[in-house]
Amino acid sequence: MKRTKKVNIDGPSLKIIPLGGLEQIGMNITAFEYEDSIIVVDCGLAFPEDDMLGIDLVIPDITYLKDNYEKVKGFVITHGHEDHIGALPYVLREINAPIYATKLTIGLIENKLKEHNLLRTTKRKTIKHGQSINLGCFRIEFIKTNHSIQDASALAIYSPAGIVVHTGDFKVDYTPVYGDTIDLARFGELGKKGVLALMCDSTNAERKGFTMSERTVGRTFDNIFAEHRNTRIIIATFASNVDRVQQIINSAYKYGRKVAVEGRSMVNVIGTAAELGYLRVPDQTLIEIDQVKNYPDEQLVLITTGSQGESMAALSRMAANIHKKITIKPNDAIIFSSHPIPGNEKAVSKVMNELAKKGASVIFQDTHVSGHACQEEIKLIYTLTKPQYAIPVHGEYRHLKRHKDLAIEMGIPKENVMILQSGDVLTISKEQAKVTGHVPAQGILVDGLGVGDVGNIVLRDRQHLSQNGLFIVVVTLDRYNGVLLAGPDIVSRGFVYVRESEKLMEEAKSVVTNTLEHCNAKKITDWGRIKGAIRDDLGDYIWKKMKRSPMILTIIMEV
Repeated sequence: MKRTKKVNIDGPSLKIIPLGGLEQIGMNITAFEYEDSIIVVDCGLAFPEDDMLGIDLVIPDITYLKDNYEKVKGFVITHGHEDHIGALPYVLREINAPIYATKLTIGLIENKLKEHNLLRTTKRKTIKHGQSINLGCFRIEFIKTNHSIQDASALAIYSPAGIVVHTGDFKVDYTPVYGDTIDLARFGELGKKGVLALMCDSTNAERKGFTMSERTVGRTFDNIFAEHRNTRIIIATFASNVDRVQQIINSAYKYGRKVAVEGRSMVNVIGTAAELGYLRVPDQTLIEIDQVKNYPDEQLVLITTGSQGESMAALSRMAANIHKKITIKPNDAIIFSSHPIPGNEKAVSKVMNELAKKGASVIFQDTHVSGHACQEEIKLIYTLTKPQYAIPVHGEYRHLKRHKDLAIEMGIPKENVMILQSGDVLTISKEQAKVTGHVPAQGILVDGLGVGDVGNIVLRDRQHLSQNGLFIVVVTLDRYNGVLLAGPDIVSRGFVYVRESEKLMEEAKSVVTNTLEHCNAKKITDWGRIKGAIRDDLGDYIWKKMKRSPMILTIIMEV
């Protein structure tokens, strides 16, 4: 574990400890600690990287929070995206603290808690924008912002050391689809009071200008609907982008179409948003997926998951002809209303190609705008808040680095811009800010029902198996004198097709037999040494013969 030298800081100081969300998009969680109080902002998950074979999710390492359990006063959540709420069901089993969030965010969290049977045991409190809550020696104010999901909040965190403004994920949208614009006036008022540090979203820090309003997508939908009056329209988007779904429903109603929703997460989010009043659906517009067959194509719109090419999402199953209820038809208009997340480009392209092969028209230009602030919006927040320190958050390293340059352009001294790594302990006061330590923050791997039982060694084995295959050697030895009684039998998986490689298999058996005779001659009876000798000799033979290194497992039986 990396450790840094302890630094003494005079005066009241606040610890800011990001446990995830830095140098990556996802797994956002930050602890704020002052004396005997800790508050946790967000608690998200990350999706596995390509080399994490078989892993379902990655959740934050909360060892530090468990070690300081009695100090944790609550979880404060900025908005309802998976990378900010997805880890809560796993973390709450270890740290049962109250959750504070806005109405829609609480609604989406409750869906997760129901699934994990945690609803009864978890305290939840709904907060309105403009309200404040007191947790230990902290006061946290919720500030209205705009994002690609409703009810997103920035946080003003009041501590004895000073005010920290955390923007959450945000953009400045002057014409939002639903609700009010971002409360810029409040950011300005906080700036006048004096802001110790600004923790600002870095996702689009490399992009110049302003992020387009969500409403521009609505106009694009209207145009697409007008051009495709006689065909069925299928739209893939993020389940959590309620504003996007609202605009699709608006266009569908305008052009006299029924809307069906497909994909578990999409059904859950839309159900919750409609129930809480964040989604307005005209009467008799929404139909069940089973009713689709009762309507002609020109009267239908399907909203589905799968905009990122996920293999089990509804659109991917349609593209692969394995969806139980929907079959892609020639002339279907299929709209991808999202940009591929970095790393998903190949998967998205594959689904698009499969759909095009079936004769569908695939549309992806101009049907998405980002939910994150570009450079000019980030500059605006700096102008309003005038922070003493800048702490770029929510982004890969290149995003954080570009954000640092922006902050310096805005007049923040270079030494006051802190690019942190997950696990860094930043001790901050009006006098100075320094990284004074490091805590565990590697990420915990979730595979099925197993949490944390898959580590680097298991992943390495999985990688080895996926790349080189498996060789299993079975031998039966005499218990008393170590003489070979049966075998060796060799089973191969993922290495060669045995029936077509009989000569290789026979030679491999001879290598094992010779190794066993050698061990017997030297009176080696220890199983570990015998297995090691078989693995080394057989591995050398296969490498010389094939230039491959399969995983070799030896099973010894004694009779």
